[in-house]
Amino acid sequence: MIKEIIVVEGKDDTTAIKRAVEADTIETGGSAINRAILDRIRLAQERRGVIVFTDPDHAGERIRKIISGKVSGCKHAFLPQELAEKRGDIGVENATPDAIRSALANVKTEYEGAVSLLTWEDLIAAGLVVHPDAAARRLEVGKKLGIGYCNGKQFYKRCAAFQISREEFEAAVEQLDRPDQ
Repeated sequence: MIKEIIVVEGKDDTTAIKRAVEADTIETGGSAINRAILDRIRLAQERRGVIVFTDPDHAGERIRKIISGKVSGCKHAFLPQELAEKRGDIGVENATPDAIRSALANVKTEYEGAVSLLTWEDLIAAGLVVHPDAAARRLEVGKKLGIGYCNGKQFYKRCAAFQISREEFEAAVEQLDRPDQ
């Protein structure tokens, strides 16, 4: 049984989670999160902790951002889009139990007010911003780091929030630049 309560978007996500692991969930009911849901998430965080596990799409990222802004110290599980896609639909409910277990095994804890261990120049040098292939490179490095895909500014913020070390970052970039290893 997973100690933390997993925050998902809907009933189908809860079903997928329960096929993969034994856990309790809170469903946001989509991107229109109301105060009552946020209060439940806040209480769950105080009592047991929460893992935010939303769809790897724009709406899921919006929900994740709302929750993080209102409830501090959340853990986050990220699922790559290709592991959450079925017939053009992207969502946690489409992931295999193995993919869900893998995402939950690699949760990241968000540290409020954390100072980045990286610089903006590190992202530039790695080709993750201000580069013709920056978006594709961020996607791959985000997968390797387990922090999901986002734009350059959010990527930098996530590296700080999840305290991604220089060593982790450099190893992920090196894997990207040397795919044969």
